[in-house]
Amino acid sequence: MFEFAWPWLWLLAPLPILVRFFAPATSIANSNALSIPFIDRIERAVGNDGAIVPRHHKVIFFTALISWWLFLAAAAQPQWLGKPIPQQLQGRDLVLAVDLSESMLEKDFEFQGQLINRLVATRLVAGDFIERRQGDRVGLILFAEQAYSQAPLTHDRKTVKALLDEAQIGLAGKSTAIGDAIGLAVKRFDQMESKQRILVLLTDGANTAGVLQPMEAAELAASEGLKIYTIGVGGDGQQRGLLGSFFSTRSDIDEKTLTAIANTTGGQYFRARDIQQLAEIYELLDQLEPVEQDDDFFRPVEPLYIWPLMAGFFMCIILIAVQRRLN
Repeated sequence: MFEFAWPWLWLLAPLPILVRFFAPATSIANSNALSIPFIDRIERAVGNDGAIVPRHHKVIFFTALISWWLFLAAAAQPQWLGKPIPQQLQGRDLVLAVDLSESMLEKDFEFQGQLINRLVATRLVAGDFIERRQGDRVGLILFAEQAYSQAPLTHDRKTVKALLDEAQIGLAGKSTAIGDAIGLAVKRFDQMESKQRILVLLTDGANTAGVLQPMEAAELAASEGLKIYTIGVGGDGQQRGLLGSFFSTRSDIDEKTLTAIANTTGGQYFRARDIQQLAEIYELLDQLEPVEQDDDFFRPVEPLYIWPLMAGFFMCIILIAVQRRLN
């Protein structure tokens, strides 16, 4: 949108016209110049018909007037305002911890008529959840036998989602170190000044590796003000195949421990048996931990004063050229 920062300056636009009509130039008869009695006859002799103003005085006047308006336009600070952009919100810090153990290869989720494994289902749903966390700093921890930080806390949600999409089973071993994943999250949050700290931990099994026990890690997280939401992902041990037959899947989720972890830290435990339930869980997380809204917006401003300023100088050059031609 185009606007002037100082539009009140346009009140000076008629000033040259007012000066011309209310303060006209002094005539020869009233001036202090030398009076020549027979000057009228000399002017008639040279064909000037008594006029003392050049014939192109209107051109000069309107050229000067346009120059004045152009300089006035530049002084009024014309600018182009971009679309409103929300200010960088000071939201919460949220880390996703995703299980990459071997059991995440189990294909017990159905999507668009095809069976997909648990990791692919997690990518589909968690990726959309990440994109919606506008204003939050989001981090990513991947864990199996070991836990490591794949993405630090950042506002760059697209990068976090891309890193989640690139995660592969086997990168961190075959077992499941839930306690170490929580401990790593506590360590990462300890390095940040965060008002609200949230960990969403998704796993399909029980703690079978790592140095730190899950409940010890949960107590440590609670002491640091870290709230943990745990998600147990996987079927109940039997799924329908593409041809209608049933097949068995492993379901080794330690729901008791996951529930205790969530309760200790003030969070909540969820169970996702299919992709629809998983999506509903992340929607519920959006309600439990909504993105903080802020009414502050800013609009990028592109100054445009240089164009009328350059045009004004160009008109002045024309004015000087016309005056020299007439003199």
